[in-house]
Amino acid sequence: MPQVFIQPSYGTPDARRYGAESLEKTVDFRALADLLAPADLARLNALHANGRARFWGAKDRYDRRMDTVTTGDVVLFTGRKHVQATAEVGHGFRNPAFARRLWNPEPGKCLFSNVYSLRRYRRAGLPYEEIWALPGFTAGDNFMGLRFLDEPRSAAVIALLAS
Repeated sequence: MPQVFIQPSYGTPDARRYGAESLEKTVDFRALADLLAPADLARLNALHANGRARFWGAKDRYDRRMDTVTTGDVVLFTGRKHVQATAEVGHGFRNPAFARRLWNPEPGKCLFSNVYSLRRYRRAGLPYEEIWALPGFTAGDNFMGLRFLDEPRSAAVIALLAS
């Protein structure tokens, strides 16, 4: 079963700007090929044959957890008390230079080292209350910070998304 993780991404002005650049529209990753390892470029090309994909990232403090992310895992993009979008992970890789070029952050911001492409991205607009109503969740939880769900909660979220 795919794991599900919650990724805050629409709450802050910086996150919304990064999202406008790489979630709301696709990115021509081949234009950034000079920053990609050959294996990462090959995998991106295999998953996104047209050379375009949506991307998101995670900071280096999540390196160990991001090492567990695989193709097909499900991510919930949150902010403003809603699951704003959902997607399936395409390819994940560690590449701070790619992240910096992709999001062009102000100095000292967007210190992503982990990047992952997305497939089946869709806007959701799902209120947090619908997630809180699922077994294992707590009402009032605002899903601050990257969070990986255990198998029972992942299954509950996947069932909700499929309904």
